[in-house]
Amino acid sequence: MKVPLSLAKFYTNIDLSHDDITELVDVIGAQLGAVEEVEDFGAKFADALVVRVVSCEKHANSDHLNVCKIDDGGKAKGVERDENGYVQVVCGAPNVREGLTVVWLPPGVTVPESYGRDPFVLGSRELRGVMSNGMLASQRELALGDNHEGILEIAEEITPGTTFAEAFNLNDHIIDIENKMFTHRPDCFGLLGVYREIAGIRGQKFTGPEWYGGHKYDLAIEADVLPLHVTNELPEMVPRFMAVPMSDITVGPSPLWLQIHLARVGIRAINNIVDVTNYVMYLTGQPLHAYDYDKVAALSGVQGAELTVRYPKQGEKITLLSGKEIEPRAEAIMITSGDHLIGVGGVMGGADTEVDDTTRNIILEVATFDMYSIRRTAMAHGLFTDAVTRFNKGQSPLQNPYVIAKAIHEVRQLAGGKLAGEITDVSQVQDRLWVHPPVPVAVDFINARLGFALAASQMKQLLENVEFAVEADDRNLTVTAPFWRTDIETREDVVEEIGRLYGFDKLPLELPQRSIMPVAKDELFERKSHIRAVLAAAGANEVLSYSFVHGDLLRKTGQDPEKAFQIGNALSPDLQYYRLSLSPSLLDKVHSNVKAGYDEFALFEIGKAHGRSELDAEGLPREFDRVALVFAADVKAAQRNYAGAPYYEARLLLTRLLGTAADVSYVPLADAILDGHELSQQMVAPFEPNRSAVVYRGEKKIGIVGEYRRSVAKALKLPDFCAGFEVFVSALTATERGNNYESLPRFPEVTQDVTWKVPSERANGELAAVVHAQIETYRAQGYHAHMPLIDIYQGDDVATKNVTYRLVIANHERTMTDTEVATMLDDITAAVSETFEVERV
Repeated sequence: MKVPLSLAKFYTNIDLSHDDITELVDVIGAQLGAVEEVEDFGAKFADALVVRVVSCEKHANSDHLNVCKIDDGGKAKGVERDENGYVQVVCGAPNVREGLTVVWLPPGVTVPESYGRDPFVLGSRELRGVMSNGMLASQRELALGDNHEGILEIAEEITPGTTFAEAFNLNDHIIDIENKMFTHRPDCFGLLGVYREIAGIRGQKFTGPEWYGGHKYDLAIEADVLPLHVTNELPEMVPRFMAVPMSDITVGPSPLWLQIHLARVGIRAINNIVDVTNYVMYLTGQPLHAYDYDKVAALSGVQGAELTVRYPKQGEKITLLSGKEIEPRAEAIMITSGDHLIGVGGVMGGADTEVDDTTRNIILEVATFDMYSIRRTAMAHGLFTDAVTRFNKGQSPLQNPYVIAKAIHEVRQLAGGKLAGEITDVSQVQDRLWVHPPVPVAVDFINARLGFALAASQMKQLLENVEFAVEADDRNLTVTAPFWRTDIETREDVVEEIGRLYGFDKLPLELPQRSIMPVAKDELFERKSHIRAVLAAAGANEVLSYSFVHGDLLRKTGQDPEKAFQIGNALSPDLQYYRLSLSPSLLDKVHSNVKAGYDEFALFEIGKAHGRSELDAEGLPREFDRVALVFAADVKAAQRNYAGAPYYEARLLLTRLLGTAADVSYVPLADAILDGHELSQQMVAPFEPNRSAVVYRGEKKIGIVGEYRRSVAKALKLPDFCAGFEVFVSALTATERGNNYESLPRFPEVTQDVTWKVPSERANGELAAVVHAQIETYRAQGYHAHMPLIDIYQGDDVATKNVTYRLVIANHERTMTDTEVATMLDDITAAVSETFEVERV
């Protein structure tokens, strides 16, 4: 964003033209935005002189050249002069004539257009036998525009010999502030916004022009009405569209002051109508566009002119002002007349309705377009204009009435235009949708976060300097943002605003006081740490894989890709879907590890799962934290180390996480009811129903453990000895990690086995829960005790099985006797018998 310092005094109450540039740049860089460059704008015009043409005669040896004598007041040094002190210059401009006031570039001067690039230095030389000293400059040679058909004519009365820079206040500095700093501040893409901020950070109260935010101009119709019909078919994409017809336009060059104003900010003058739209845009940050009314009317299907906002139809094309022809993307916002596209809304107008020298009537448009749509359209077609730069930051539509009124006034002044109809305002805008409600905030809240000790009155003044409305008492503020600020929503926004305006460099150089009391532990973090510690201690290895998977992997594991969220712009073709569960990602890693030579291993992952069936109240995807594990062993390792089914190895690892709590139970997957739980159905899809179990904690399903379907094993080349589990992290409490330290007894342990004959249908976990509960009563009495499962034997009698446990117990104060231990075993047997039909063997 190029910011000329000298223009501030023309539009506001602040004057920056005499400030110390270095100090000002430091302040802007610290409190507003990074300064990329400081340009001495007047340097390129330092030696250009305003002169008067005192005589003009045809060149004897040329049909188009003229021999001129100019009066420079004797200012230029080292040039040949006649007896009257005039300098001779040969000029080929068709508009050169006696009496003109023009700009002369003397010999030895660099042409401003080439300044800073490939400098072109003028000299004195003969042109067809006549000596010419320097040149009389055109608009293009002065870097003010593209017009090179004639020399620049100066209408003002200026003493010959005055420097061009002095005559038109060109001794200015342009500060170029990085655009990215203003991404959340669309108002700062206009000069008024930047001047306001500079005033604010320097502690000055800003007063902007009366017309911005007020109704200064008379908008009465002055001429015969030109019919204008506006239709907005895209109210969500174009919340406000304003347009007005004007007649009796005289298109021509802009006055020199406007050409120079635009040149300061890097915009070349074109004609007075286009220049007005650029001028008002750069002042306010709100882009405008002008159409030739008669060209639009010729394309309309109604009497008068018609503007319609809609999406393009298939196959429609438009030739833009730049000469580029495009077929707009399907969701581009288009401005049409009849069946013809005449502009890409918010991006660029069409060539068919361009304002040119023949234009007599115009339509001025001031609209608000969806910032995201503009960004996508610009990217799709490679169109990056000043309008795009501003629209894709989200301009406030509340400024549009003031902007169009200013534009009407300038067209009246500079092109003789007359208002030829009412201003059409097709609007869906409500003030509160664009400017947030008043924000109440406590003074102490602000000071506590900034480390300042500002009084409410100081805060109020800082905000009012940049035109906020503030109600304040000694302890509280109520802050209302002006209509151009759409970013002030919360208390923290007010804190940031006050801190920036006051100056973060004024923060006290001391650390804030904080309590040394430990903070509360994050429960989810503790749960995950517990999982990692337990599974790593059991020999499992944690892996981290993408949350996205290929659709083929979902299908191979029995899951339905239609139930998963599909990524619109995937990182790669292999990452198309959000995963429905974690198990497929782990199963996909088994074969590669077996192939790499690992004969047995366990892999686990902690991550999130999503499904299209699981949405919150706002329609957003719910996230489910889960932990999944897969255990695998090749044929030799399985035969060597494992006698049972792989299901039991997976369940053993799961038991390490869940413990042997009485509320944990296992129901065969084939018998479990999962109707109505689509995501749970997808989670259990890879598991074999007859060799897997749904895990419950109380009445709540918390996961699945078991072996995998043969189809899954075949598709992913899994070894025969392979099983795993997947459970919700929320089912694991962080407190289970606990402190496992227990002092060892000084007296010897007593060990004794006990075997019970138990009905075969009784689950081992149920028996273990009763045994564990009884052992806990002894531990509560001060005993050092545990009772692990030793053996399960089933002979020819399939109705019963023998289960052997080993009691290991010690007293911290004395040596225990065999009789005492036998009594304890009798008590344990009695407790088991109350729940099961058991017989001690």
